[in-house]
This record gives sequence, C-alpha cells and structure tokens, in this order.
Amino acid sequence: MRGDGSLLAVVAIGGGIGALARYGIAHAMPTREIPWATLITNVTGCLLIGILMVLITEVWTAHRLLRPFLGVGVLGGFTTFSTYAVEVRGLLASGNYPIAFGYLFGTVIAALAAVLVGVWGARLITGAVAGKGS
Repeated sequence: MRGDGSLLAVVAIGGGIGALARYGIAHAMPTREIPWATLITNVTGCLLIGILMVLITEVWTAHRLLRPFLGVGVLGGFTTFSTYAVEVRGLLASGNYPIAFGYLFGTVIAALAAVLVGVWGARLITGAVAGKGS
C-alpha cells in the first residue's frame, strides 16, 4: 500500500492541469457546426502521448511517478473522448449525419495517426529504437 497516496496525488494534480488546458482551448474555440476544439484537443493529446511513451520507455530512465503524472493525469485530463461521444450524439440528434459520421470516424483515425506520428517522430529525433531501454 505504500506509495499509493503519491500515485493518486500525481494523477489528480496532473488531471487538473490537463483539464484546465482543455477548458482553455474549449473557450478559445467555441463550437460551431464542427466541434473543432475537441477534435484538436484529442488529436494533440494523442500526438503527445505517442511522444511521451517513447521518451519515458525508450529514451529516459523516468521516475516511477512521471508516467502516471503526465500520461494518465495531464494527458488523460486534457483529452476528452467522453465529450467527443456526446458531440457525436448531438450531431446525430440534430440530423447532421454527414458531419456526425465524419467526426465520429475522422477523430478516431486522426487520433490513432497522431499517436503513430508522435512515436515515429520521437524515435527519429532521439534516435531511439523500439524496445531499447525496456
């Protein structure tokens, strides 16, 4: 049980930081027909998680709380796939089917592509090789 309090604390603090960043983006980019703020937030968060995972698993010897703080906390609080689901539902309810389905599938494809770009880019820039340092 030792250490669980620090783990919970770093995830909570990181989550608060990430949620505040998301809130700022959402208010800077009000939703019109397409929820751009959520799309940009989720794709950016996925890019950053790809970069982070390479850095803390293949490049650095990271402190045990860094991954929970940045990955689960900050980036978990920053990305918002629950809001994405609600927005898809809203687009469907309003009868805006082409945008709803474009947003539904486009977000998933863009988010997965962003993770891959983050991983590949981080490995290219750092010279890391998959599995090195694991």
